[in-house]
Amino acid sequence: MKSDIDAIMKARNLDAIIVFGNAEHNPPMYYLTGGGHVSHATVIKKRGEEAIFFFGDMERDEAAKSGLKLIPYSTYDYEAISKKANKDGLLAGALRCEMMLNDAGVTSGRVGVYGTYDLSATFGMLSHLQKLMPAIEFVGEAREDSIFMRVMETKDESEVARIRKMGKVTTTVVSKVAEFLTSCNVNADEVLLNEDGSLLTVGDVHSKIRLWVSEHGAELPSGFIFSIGRDAGVPHSAGNPTDLMKLGQTIVFDIYPAEAGGGYYYDFTRTWSLGYATPEAQELFDQVKEIFEKLNDNFDLNAPFKNYHQMACEYFESKGHQTPLHTKAPVEGYVHSLGHGVGLNIHERPFSSLLNGDDHRLAPGVVITSEPGLYYPEKGMGFRIEDTLWVRPDGKMETLADYPYDFVLPMKNWKK
Repeated sequence: MKSDIDAIMKARNLDAIIVFGNAEHNPPMYYLTGGGHVSHATVIKKRGEEAIFFFGDMERDEAAKSGLKLIPYSTYDYEAISKKANKDGLLAGALRCEMMLNDAGVTSGRVGVYGTYDLSATFGMLSHLQKLMPAIEFVGEAREDSIFMRVMETKDESEVARIRKMGKVTTTVVSKVAEFLTSCNVNADEVLLNEDGSLLTVGDVHSKIRLWVSEHGAELPSGFIFSIGRDAGVPHSAGNPTDLMKLGQTIVFDIYPAEAGGGYYYDFTRTWSLGYATPEAQELFDQVKEIFEKLNDNFDLNAPFKNYHQMACEYFESKGHQTPLHTKAPVEGYVHSLGHGVGLNIHERPFSSLLNGDDHRLAPGVVITSEPGLYYPEKGMGFRIEDTLWVRPDGKMETLADYPYDFVLPMKNWKK
């Protein structure tokens, strides 16, 4: 949680942190400032002291919502700075950043660098800044184990409430999609039809998903997956817009909207087959559903997350499927890890890969996904079930948005 940031900075021997970029769609900046329409901002936090928010004057009201100590960029005479830098924009940025660091009391020591910004511009500016301030060592961290990933790993109840709200938006949209699909007319070739009689495509469904998410005040900054047939067998295939919506084919619908402005995500997947399912598809879906339920029954407080990925691998291998447990980079069978944390990032700690350490645990306050799946693209089918769960302070696991797990969705205007 945010209250842990100074302790983690101390443990990592970081004297300060500096975050660059917009306040929206920039998780480290959003986490410190609360978001808002503030662009090209900088936050500097010295260990043990309040963070300082540097911003452009036009966005002063938005910046003030952060509650942080504020210093507008106009404090620094950029015309004079630019002249000193011979109009070299990167050097001018470094000279201004030097002044900002001095005003924050950061003149030496180890300074962690974070944020979402243009890599070339940031690298160029920091290269100049390192020469201007040789007593500072600028430090980069591995994303999966950065300070921000660590402090974001556990959520307080206000954060969980926001994720839960996004779960409600998610399941509402999913319900609208299911209602739309099952209400469509179907032609003799078992293809769904639009109201005007034209053939319904995956692209048509994509458009409706985007519209309905937007209407509920959310965004899809990381996209979404709605794929059918062969594409459903490739886990991160978003779906071919020209594919026709047909009965009896598996549909993987993986939707992960976020609060507008780059806030908290929700992550959710259901697999459907419209009208009917083939016996093979039903068997594979039932296997995914069985291990999904077994995992839910076995999650234990403070257990390493990877233990459950191994459990899923062992189950699927017992059914004859390839998994990462004994197959390097499988492309069919069970091909990915079990889940991940969810918050301001769609993927964050804890992670469940077999390569992750035991410190990726189901600790109180973490929010995770559980998403076992099976994928057979050459058979034209794929399956995944996913919920987002919270490890409550009492150690119990809670699904943050309930929704049915039905595989076959009956069509209202069609009979086999």
